[in-house]
This record gives sequence, C-alpha cells and structure tokens, in this order.
Amino acid sequence: MDTTQLSIVFEDEAILLINKPAGITVNKSETTIHEKTVQDLVEEYIGIKPLPESKTHGRVQEAQAGEEDGVETFDASKAFYFRAGIVHRIDKETSGLLLIAKNLETFLDLQKQFKEREVHKVYRALVHGRVVPTTGEINVPVGRLPWNRRQFGVVAGGRESVTKYQVLGYFRTDDKRREIVSLLELKPLTGRTHQIRVHLQYLGHPIFSDFLYAGRKTQKVDRRLLGRVFLHAATLSFRHPISRKEVTFDSPLPEELAHVMDQLVPVV
Repeated sequence: MDTTQLSIVFEDEAILLINKPAGITVNKSETTIHEKTVQDLVEEYIGIKPLPESKTHGRVQEAQAGEEDGVETFDASKAFYFRAGIVHRIDKETSGLLLIAKNLETFLDLQKQFKEREVHKVYRALVHGRVVPTTGEINVPVGRLPWNRRQFGVVAGGRESVTKYQVLGYFRTDDKRREIVSLLELKPLTGRTHQIRVHLQYLGHPIFSDFLYAGRKTQKVDRRLLGRVFLHAATLSFRHPISRKEVTFDSPLPEELAHVMDQLVPVV
C-alpha cells in the first residue's frame, strides 16, 4: 500500500476526508505490525510525526482504546499524534467515510463535536430477515464480553448505546436459501465499538457476512457471495472547523456491495 491508495473525497488546509475501503485497519496497534494501516498512510501523506518512542512506550494502546468517536480515556492533544489526526474509527471490514484532522486545533474541535453528538453519521447495512417495524430505535448498553475480549455485546454495566434505523427495502436472496433480507439506513447516536453490529444482532437481524456476530454457519454461507461485512459509512455531516458551516459528504456503495444488491430480488 502507498499514499496513492488514499481515496480522497475532500481536502483543505484543515481536514482530510477519505473513503476507506474494506480490508484496511484504521489505527496502528500491536496486532498491525505487519500491515499498512490508514494511520501509516496518513502519517506519510500529511507529515504528522509520532511523538518520540520514549514518550509513547506503553501508551499507544491506551490511545487506541478510546471510544470509536472521541478519545475519552486519553489526553486528546496527545491522541492527535498517536492517531495521526484520525478523529474516529470504523471497523477493518467496514467501508466508507473517515474524517482526519490535519492539525491539533482542528482535531480538538472535531473531537468536541463528536463528544457533544453534533456529528451525524449514516450507515447502510444488509441484514438477515424482515426487519419490522420499518423504523425504530435500539437503545441497549454495549460493552466488551468478559469471556471473549475480541467481541462486544449487550451487557449489564455496558455504555449507553443508541442506534436509529429505517428499512429501505426488503429483498430475497437468489440462492438455495431464498432468504428474506433487509437493507437498512442506520444512524448511530453514540459511537461505541461494534455498536451497529451488536445492536443488529440483539435485534435478531445480524449483518450479512458478519464473521463475529452472524453465527458461524450463517456467515460461512454469506461469504460465498460476499467476503466482507455488509456495512458502509455512507454519509457524514459536521460543522467545518474553519467556516463553522454545516457540511455533508456522501459515499455510494462500493462495487462489491452494489454487486450483492444486484443479485437480490426485491419483495414487498
């Protein structure tokens, strides 16, 4: 990977907005030593230099452990360097819009907007089953599972997590299962790790091809058609840190997700 693979949607002196493809991890960590991350690319492209190793030893994981939207567990001014200005995160297999601050002042401003829920995000997801009612809100706490630190779930003592949804359409798979699936528009009001994926599993409608939350047998069959989670960060709205005007950016479904939709049969 090189910096030419940064799919830039918008750039000015303050912000960089990219369209992250599925399969690329956002932030560096101990588990990404042998792969190039979005953070690596951004450091090269913008020229953000990490703090000296002597000052960062044992602290990188703390910075990465912050909330998906906002670094609540770590000094935000230091997090700018630890995360190369990346303001929020999306999962490795999730595609779509990712916002990056090009300087510390912008980073702090955008972090504040996320924490105060002034940033509005819209996702698209294909899920198993017929979701009813066609609009609703999922409001259950999400936290890391004590018996599996890799996964999250609805747990007592978890953090407040709210996701609104709307059904965009019902479809039938054109395979042996002939299963009904639903295309959803999702608006997370909070930014917990794996929030949308956990909430949809809780609702009984896991995301298509979700290797963690759809169930082993189900995701194995799904992945014959799609080798990634069907979750896309489609719209991002926020107040521009310089003009202070509300700006909105959109990202269409990537080719592999659009291809799946083309193979589905619409149903009433």
